This record gives sequence, structure tokens and C-alpha cells, in this order.
Amino acid sequence: MLAATVRVTRDLDLAEEAVQDAFVEALRVWPHDGVPDKPGAWLTTVAKRRALNAMARAKTLDTKLPLLLERDEDDLPDEDFIGDDRLRLVFTCCHPALAREAQLALTLRLVCGVATADVAHAFLISEATMAARITRAKKKIAAARIPYVVPEPHELPERLDAALTVIYLLYTTGHTAPAGDDLVRDELTARALDLARMLHGLLPGGEAAGLLALLLCHEARRGTRTDAHGRLLRMSEQNRTAWDRERIAEADALIVAALRAGGRGRFLLQAAIAALHAQAPSYEQTDWPQILELYDALLRVWPSPVVALNRAVALAEVEGPQAAIAAVDALEGVDGYRYLHSTRADLLHRLGRDGEAADAYQRALQLTDNVAERTFLEERRAPR
Repeated sequence: MLAATVRVTRDLDLAEEAVQDAFVEALRVWPHDGVPDKPGAWLTTVAKRRALNAMARAKTLDTKLPLLLERDEDDLPDEDFIGDDRLRLVFTCCHPALAREAQLALTLRLVCGVATADVAHAFLISEATMAARITRAKKKIAAARIPYVVPEPHELPERLDAALTVIYLLYTTGHTAPAGDDLVRDELTARALDLARMLHGLLPGGEAAGLLALLLCHEARRGTRTDAHGRLLRMSEQNRTAWDRERIAEADALIVAALRAGGRGRFLLQAAIAALHAQAPSYEQTDWPQILELYDALLRVWPSPVVALNRAVALAEVEGPQAAIAAVDALEGVDGYRYLHSTRADLLHRLGRDGEAADAYQRALQLTDNVAERTFLEERRAPR
């Protein structure tokens, strides 16, 4: 609805208000007239009408707030080369005039519908800090008069990494929900996979192929991440015969083609790691040395403490938990990341340092609001 309405208004704030007004109107009308056959279309139509009425009353667009368009409609670029309103809006919000984190936060919140608290969680900061960051981004758009314009085809490459990152963060937010009873939020993972496919269709190969392959590998084993009672299962406990082999094969073909074309980006390397996990006949037969090499390559192109933490997991399988715990303890700036503490707890347990492991599990629990993850951590913390 927002993506369709903003194409009329060229103004994100106005489009948001119009969409909210449409929901209010539905609450007023539907109890008496009944829910229409196509409620989404009804809401979108009402939102567009509200937006057009507001624009007419304003008399001139140059008094509007963010994302103003100052060119005549005849001068607008052809937007049909991007075949989906949501993907158009992703590229539009990933404007290079904004700081990268502002691009990502604004797009996740406004375009992808991710709650501010969950956006904050993805960036390992507080909800208040993230809300302020989104507000500053919108104010900068207004002050700098950044126009709402879908980028031309030749402008897409400079926005591609931001668009890929938005889709990746959208997927990870749904893959393991930051809070709530359910481990997975299907609507977010489905939306991310849909956007990744469309983006790969628009810009095939390279990092777009890497992102799509990465999501396909994760989706292939999604149904085995919990047991029949919703209990979270470690990868070593999952039923590999139930993994979706068609998706794994599709991911592998994308990875091989992109690597042969010279791709070495961060999403492609992550996809290659995920594919090695997915293709291993068992946990014990996983090619850990190759995975460790890929993490080394990933750290070179994307030096992130989260990547370093994941590398430590592979290091534990290759060189043992003592080497891995030293690598984990050397990490800085991620104390608020729950997986740092759960990984450290597991390594400490493997070293026989159960008291320290229990403390680390407790710290991870303090940072975890997802019920499935909390139950898993509580079981791991219990004496064994």
C-alpha cells in the first residue's frame, strides 16, 4: 500500500499518513458495509484518494516535507524497468546522499514494514536510538530537498549493496524473530525471498545471485530448525533428509555461475559457506577446513565482528575450542549481541568450564526475547 501510494505522492510522509487514514476509514466503514472482496485494493484506493486530496489542498508541492519531486510528470524516468513497487521503493530510499545506516534503517522501517524495535535489534542499538536515527534521516531528506525519484538503470549499481543489505536484514529479522513465541516470521522471510528473486532478475549474477543463493540455503532447512513441539534444534540435530534439495541445487548453480564469473563479494561468500553446510551428508562430514578458508576470505572483504564470531565456530571444529575461545574473547564492540555469549558459553562447556559457561548462558538469556531461543538457552544452561 505504501509503495503504491508513494508513486502518487512522491512524498513518503504524506503517503504514510494517507495509508494510516485508509485503515482508520476501514475501521469505520467495514463493520457496517462488510469487508470488501479485495480489501487490499480497497485500502490502496482510499489511501491514494486521501493523498491526492491532501496534495490538492496544499496548492503547491514545495511546502511538503520529505522526498519532494520538483520535476514535471513528463520529465520523470520510466520506472517500469523495475517491475515491482516495493523494489522501486527500496532503490529509491537507498539514496546515496544519506548515510548507509540511515538508508538501511529508513528502508527497513518504511518500505519493509519492520518495527522500529526490530530494526534497532538488527543494528545492535536501542529502540530510542534507532527511532532518532530514522527521524534524522527523514529530516535530512526534507532539508536537503532530496527528490523522490526512482533511479535510472545506470544508477542502480551504486545503490545495489544497500538494497541487498536491506533484503538480507529483512530476511534475518524473519528467520529468527527478535521477540515473540514463534522462531520464524514467515511473512518477512517470504517477502525477502521474493524481493531477492526480483532483484536477481533485474541485475542477474554477482552479489544478487549470492544473496538469492544464501536465502535459498537457509530456506531449504527452515522446516527442520525446530521439532514437533517447537523446540529449537542445533544443526547437528536436524533431519537432513527433510531439507529441500531443489532449493539447495538452485543455490549451488547460482553460486558456481557467479564464482566462475569472478564474483568474490560478501553475499556470495556467505552463500558458499551456507551451501557447504547444506550439502554435507552429516554434521560430522561438514568440510570445516573449507568453511574456515571461506570465512577468512569473507573477513578480508567484510571485516565484521559478527563474521569473526562465526569464523570462531568453524575454528573450533578445525583447531578445537581453546583456539576458538581465544578468538571470541578478543572480539570488541559486540557485548550486546546475544550470539556472542551463547557461542562463548558453548565453547566454555566444551572446555569443561561449566561455571563460566552457565554465566555466559545467563548473559545470552538477558539479551534474548524470543521464546524458542530462551527455552533452548535455559536447557543448555541446566547442569548436564
